Amino acid sequence: MARPSRHPLELRRHAVRMVAEARDDHAHETAALQAVTDKLGTGSRETLRNRVKQHEIDARPRPGTTTEESARSRR
Repeated sequence: MARPSRHPLELRRHAVRMVAEARDDHAHETAALQAVTDKLGTGSRETLRNRVKQHEIDARPRPGTTTEESARSRR
C-alpha cells in the first residue's frame, strides 16, 4: 500500500493543476512537467512527477469504504 504524501496537500494540488493545464500545450508529459518545473523555479521534474502520482493515489477510493466515506476521511 502506498504511503501518505510528505508534501503539503495544497502544494500538491497546485502542482497537479499546473501540470494538467500544461499537458494541453505540450505533446509529451515530460515536456509538460519540465515547463511547470521551470515556471515554479524549484524542485525537479521527478519530484513534480511524484507529486502528481501521489495525488492520483490519494484520489482513489479506499478499499471497504463508499466514495462519500473515502472523500470525507481525506479532508
